[in-house]
Amino acid sequence: MYTIPGPAKYVREAGLLEEVGSYIKEFGDSALFIGGKRALSVVEMQVKKSLDAYKIENKGFEWYGGECSWTQVERLSQIVQDKKPQVIVAVGGGKAIDTVKAVAFAEKLPVLAIPTIAATCAAATPIAIMYDDEGTFTEISHRSKAPSLVLVDSDVIAKASYRFLVAGIGDTLAKWFESSASVKKSQPTALNRSAVKLANELYHLLLEKGPSAIETIKQGKVDQSVNDVIDSIILISGSVSGYGGDDCRTAAAHAIYSGLTIFPEVHDTYHGEIVAFGILSQLVLEGKSEEEIRELIAFYQKVELPYTLEDMAIKDLSADDWKRLGDVTVDIEDMANMPFAVTPDMVIHAVQGADQIGRKVKQQ
Repeated sequence: MYTIPGPAKYVREAGLLEEVGSYIKEFGDSALFIGGKRALSVVEMQVKKSLDAYKIENKGFEWYGGECSWTQVERLSQIVQDKKPQVIVAVGGGKAIDTVKAVAFAEKLPVLAIPTIAATCAAATPIAIMYDDEGTFTEISHRSKAPSLVLVDSDVIAKASYRFLVAGIGDTLAKWFESSASVKKSQPTALNRSAVKLANELYHLLLEKGPSAIETIKQGKVDQSVNDVIDSIILISGSVSGYGGDDCRTAAAHAIYSGLTIFPEVHDTYHGEIVAFGILSQLVLEGKSEEEIRELIAFYQKVELPYTLEDMAIKDLSADDWKRLGDVTVDIEDMANMPFAVTPDMVIHAVQGADQIGRKVKQQ
């Protein structure tokens, strides 16, 4: 049996929050909202009005805790048990949404997602990326529930920092580079072939529309390029994993992202921004030419993605730091999806090689 996980329904529209109550009503008569502090403050007024209009009991607005960790999942599960909502609504970015997906799984409740930024595909996937309480990656958890409904208000996303959209572009670019690598370990099927082609289409769409979407978002506006990039990041990116399944998983780029989170200084850099540097490192790992890597860096410059370690506030790593990075990264399960065995020394060479090319570009 092959199951394609993902959201049962995806709706994107400017001003959508005004009608959020009508969508929640399909799943229950009471709702608890859990999310980021900024995200909850952005949606709270409109959501409360809509809940009143559709006679839905408001069980409150809870902060998710700042990290997608089992500590927060347990804390929030207790709140859910105490408040007894019929529906849980995740509000915010990837960590907030993943946390709520894990809570919904534990409490066996439907979960709806309202992403307030377009930085990852978390709203459209069934997995949760888990961290410890300090923000270091720990695992990819399947004790998580795909949202039954994803509601995207493009006006809300346009009001967030453009850096979130930049990060989303970085995370989504990885679908092409990682799926095309991981699929080499599998026999071709209709589903994995379709997934890789979809990932390639995403890659070209982002190259074409990413720069103009960023410029539009900087003005707090929405146009078709913005909508296309939002849909690519949140929905279509998740569909690549859905169609491809185990054949088209995250690989070296995400493993290197997870490895780099051992350095506290990187925690102010967004997930997709670090993943973007991970892509460059993966290309070095695969033996791609410097010319090909420079072409991708040229795009990074257009959309302001990082392409050196210093861009992510990482500098002056010691020999012990490099060894720890190599050792940690090869043990990340994403790395096993590469079509060849990867050693700690190969990781170190790849990260240093990507950084060296990036620094040469900066000097020109």
